[in-house]
Amino acid sequence: MNYRHAFHAGNFADVVKHLSLVAVLLHLHRKEKPFCVIDTHAGRGLYDLGSPEATRSHEAENGIARVRDLVGSPGLPDALRTYLRCVEQDAPDGYPGSPLLAARLLRSQDRLIAIEKHAEEARHLGQALAPFPQARVIEADGHASLPSLLPPGERRGVVLIDPPYEEADEGRRVTDSLARAYRRFSTGIYLLWFPTKSDADARAMTGELRTLGIGSAVRLDIDIRGPATEPDGRLSSAGLLVVNPPYTFEGEIREAAKFLAPRLGPTKHGPATLSLTGI
Repeated sequence: MNYRHAFHAGNFADVVKHLSLVAVLLHLHRKEKPFCVIDTHAGRGLYDLGSPEATRSHEAENGIARVRDLVGSPGLPDALRTYLRCVEQDAPDGYPGSPLLAARLLRSQDRLIAIEKHAEEARHLGQALAPFPQARVIEADGHASLPSLLPPGERRGVVLIDPPYEEADEGRRVTDSLARAYRRFSTGIYLLWFPTKSDADARAMTGELRTLGIGSAVRLDIDIRGPATEPDGRLSSAGLLVVNPPYTFEGEIREAAKFLAPRLGPTKHGPATLSLTGI
C-alpha cells in the first residue's frame, strides 16, 4: 500500500492519530520534567489541502473538514479541543502534520526530533519547524536512526512510528523498529500507526509484538465502514498501537469518539467506529 501523505493529509486516520498524539503530550505536560518527542517519518510538517494531490483524493473532506467546527462545542475533552485549536491555526487550507502539532505543544524544556528521509520533504519540514528552537530535523531513514536516539536524555517521551508503507517489507520493519526501540527505552510511550488492509493482518502484527516482550499496550481502531481499501484505493480502516499508554489516554479517546464517530463516517455507511482493545 502506498501512503504518500500529501494525498491523505487531514483524512479520518490523521484526525484520530493526531488526536492521540495530542492526548499523550498533554499527559506529559502534567509533570514539569522535560520530555522528548521523536517522529520517525515526519513528512513535510504542513500540508496544503488546496494542493492538486489533496483535491484529487478529497480525503480531508471526510476527515478534518467534518470536525473543524467542533472546536467551540461545549463538553469537548481537552485533547480534542487542543488538537482542533492547533489545526485552526492553519485554516482553511492548511493542515499540520504530526511534527508541527508536537512542536506547538512543546514547553521550553522539551525537545522534538523529526526524521524525514526524502530531501524535498525534509526541506519543507525544516521551514515548518523553523519557529521552534527546540525542534531538530534529521534527514535520514527513520527506522535506521531511531536506536541511536534512545533512550533520550530526558528519560521521558513519546516515539511516533508512522511510515508511508510504500515498501513491501514495511510491516516487518515497523515491528522490528518498535521491538528494538522498546528494548532500549522500555518506559517510553510509543505510537505505531498502520493501515488496516485486513483484521487478520492487524491481529498478526499485534500478536507478533506481544511475543517480542512489549508490555502494556492498547490498539485503537478507526473504521469508516467501507471495505478496508476502497476500489479507488482510498483507505477506510486504520489502527494505532499505543505502547505504555498514559492512564488518562483511554478515557480521553472514548470521550472524543462520542464527538468524532458521527461525523467521520460517510453518511451512506453510518457513523464511524472507534474502538480500543488491549493486546
